[in-house]
Amino acid sequence: MSRIVGMRGLLASSIGVTCAAALALPLIPPAVAAAGGASASPTPTVEAAAPATARAAEPDLPGSTQSLPLAPLTRDRDGSATLTPGTGTAEQGLPRRDVRHFSLVGVVWDDPDTELHGRVEVRTRAAGTGTWSGWQGVETHNGDHGADPDTPERTSGHVRGATAPLWVGDSDGVEVRVDAEPGTGGPSRVEETGRGPRTVTAPGAPLPSGLRLELVDPGRADSGLTAPGARPGRLHAPVAAPRTGAVSARFPPPGADGELTAEAAAVSATNADLVPLGATEIPALTRQQTEQELRTLPAADQEERQRAKPYIGPRPRIVTRRGWGASESLREEGFVYTTKVKAAFVHHTASGNTYKCSQVSSVIRSIYRYHVKSMGWRDIGYNFLVDKCGNIYEGRAGGVAKPVKGAHTLGFNGNSMGIAVIGTFGSSKPTSAAVKAIARLTAWKLGLYGANPRGKTYLTSGGGNLYRKGKKVRLNVISGHRDGFATDCPGRQLYGKLGSARKTAARYQGR
Repeated sequence: MSRIVGMRGLLASSIGVTCAAALALPLIPPAVAAAGGASASPTPTVEAAAPATARAAEPDLPGSTQSLPLAPLTRDRDGSATLTPGTGTAEQGLPRRDVRHFSLVGVVWDDPDTELHGRVEVRTRAAGTGTWSGWQGVETHNGDHGADPDTPERTSGHVRGATAPLWVGDSDGVEVRVDAEPGTGGPSRVEETGRGPRTVTAPGAPLPSGLRLELVDPGRADSGLTAPGARPGRLHAPVAAPRTGAVSARFPPPGADGELTAEAAAVSATNADLVPLGATEIPALTRQQTEQELRTLPAADQEERQRAKPYIGPRPRIVTRRGWGASESLREEGFVYTTKVKAAFVHHTASGNTYKCSQVSSVIRSIYRYHVKSMGWRDIGYNFLVDKCGNIYEGRAGGVAKPVKGAHTLGFNGNSMGIAVIGTFGSSKPTSAAVKAIARLTAWKLGLYGANPRGKTYLTSGGGNLYRKGKKVRLNVISGHRDGFATDCPGRQLYGKLGSARKTAARYQGR
């Protein structure tokens, strides 16, 4: 049922006519998204790449992306890669080269429906030291993340295939190689030779066309979120903006004039029922406070909520998009909603575990830019992100208490939310703080929609490699990404912790 989400009359004077006009507009109702709708503005195009050299940084945006085409490679006798002319498809890459500073790397290609069967490896040079890293593997997603098929976000014409992004820290040199996986082009055969039968492996599938190396600079932090010398995971206490809409000078927004930009004001207003405009974090509440707040939140099923016992966990502290320094001009305008939140899918970002918690804002800004500018999505794909210190971050714009439609689990983005733990957890164990944060977040957010973290639910597949479009699938209310798609995500070690997260989340809800 379509509804217009009401908003407080938060400011008209101090942030200017443009911002006031943006805040006066009603939010897009969930029914729009349920029908597959999107905002009126076009999906942002992927940044064009310079043919031979990196582009100059965009002066109006924090951060930048260098997009470099890959070329066929051969090996020297010492094993290093050199460029050769030709059209070979078995191995592509770039030899060592100097580039502008970057902190995150990934590889993209033209067709998002084409899988990359092979191995992607990079090595980088730490800025200011001249020291090169060893070769590091980059996880290939092969379509397991992204908007559902046939949705406007997926069919925009701007979406690309991509690997997972890899966080490497401040770097100014790079080398990359992409090797096709042998034997994936067809069945092997047996040939007779003078020495007996020999099995001949079929040639591998060619690498996807349009391979490009994406080097992302997250830019400066706009919010000053992490205090100098603070312990990892300890964030500044929030400075509440006055109800007039003025923003504290301690947390300058992206606008150079010290006021929220129209885009930032519109995003901040989606959390207006929870915190003042311009807040850098949403503070934690006790369970009693959370239950009281539940009665005031606008929702289509509010009457049903009031009749039932509010099984809901205490609201955790959440760092807002403004808190981690999101440049709101990067993403597509408007917000897309689904009907409700029936399930949570847990992911890992596969970006590595070498980051410090004091760097997380930069890591998220890098992933955000990679999702939008390199992969062609309308916004960052995840609804929430969690770091190794247990901090929780707002992901896709639209309001942390609202059913924002993400692009996290291909085929199951409707009526669900995606939580990405920053790191790689195939062989590395997630921290107990991260697992606890998953439990705290799901106890609260699922509780808003009456979902039991230890229960089961049905979701309708939008299409994927495990379930055909339209099939009703029974899933855990807290599922791993691999439950909805054939993928290793969220990694064996994190997946093994989901039972503990379900149990703890249910306890937080009072079940």
